[in-house]
Amino acid sequence: MPWSVRWVGGCGAQSQKQCKKSSFAFYQAVRDLLPVWFLEDMRTMEVFHWEDGGKVSVYSPSEALLYALVHDHQPYARHLLSKFPQSALAVPSQSFSCCQSAPHLAMAVRYNRIRVLFRILKAIQPLPPSDRAAHLDRQGCSRVEGGKTALHTACELVRPECLLLLLGHGASPCLQDSAGNTPLDTLLQQISHMPAANMRAKLLCFDCLFFFVPQDLKFAMKQQLLDNRQQWQDLLGENRFQCLVGLTPPSLFVGAMRVLIRTISPEHFPEALDNLPLPHFLKPLDLKLES
Repeated sequence: MPWSVRWVGGCGAQSQKQCKKSSFAFYQAVRDLLPVWFLEDMRTMEVFHWEDGGKVSVYSPSEALLYALVHDHQPYARHLLSKFPQSALAVPSQSFSCCQSAPHLAMAVRYNRIRVLFRILKAIQPLPPSDRAAHLDRQGCSRVEGGKTALHTACELVRPECLLLLLGHGASPCLQDSAGNTPLDTLLQQISHMPAANMRAKLLCFDCLFFFVPQDLKFAMKQQLLDNRQQWQDLLGENRFQCLVGLTPPSLFVGAMRVLIRTISPEHFPEALDNLPLPHFLKPLDLKLES
């Protein structure tokens, strides 16, 4: 077969060259969406990569899942998460991630892999609350990712589906990145970018986020909004602006949505959105995902 790889022994230049070749073969096989059984045969029996310190190592389920995320290989991601629910979300080796934390949620958001993100969120539901929060609120490397959480990334890249899934499963909207910005600050920065491209999606993200943020949230851009009132009223609309800066209380609709959404437990999110006693056009997003 084209991806057949011989055992790599020793630590010389020839071994490193063979590792690079076999490593790319696995990457290529995931990219080409080859069958799950074939990929698992490669991962566990044939394919190696070269780690720091001269160690030859097979790919872990965690590292394989990162490849599946990049290339949207949904059957492979589903297999890894169902067969290796803990190790698939473990910390990858340093050759994959510069900081020692599991980046899978952030990667799913960055590549907009909504269905794989949904499966990851379901996979972490049985974990103890502290472990689940560690995944949901994991802050990326301060040097490369600016300490952003997956929720920050969803706001930065304007991913409304990812944002709502994360919030509904318990991601915190209050955490600050390395620059002191909450996810709300990150989203407001995107809304202020000119020209006003993709404004409908940005405001949809804002509305979804606003259902989950506490009323007393302190965010860095509040004074900027007050200093440039007319500009922000034009961008957000008068009602959103007045409510955001605390000049008026939330509308009855916003208050009711906050109560209704908080009655939905993470294990039933987003499926239970369909059961909200609201007309379809008032529901935040239509997330039809397989459980």
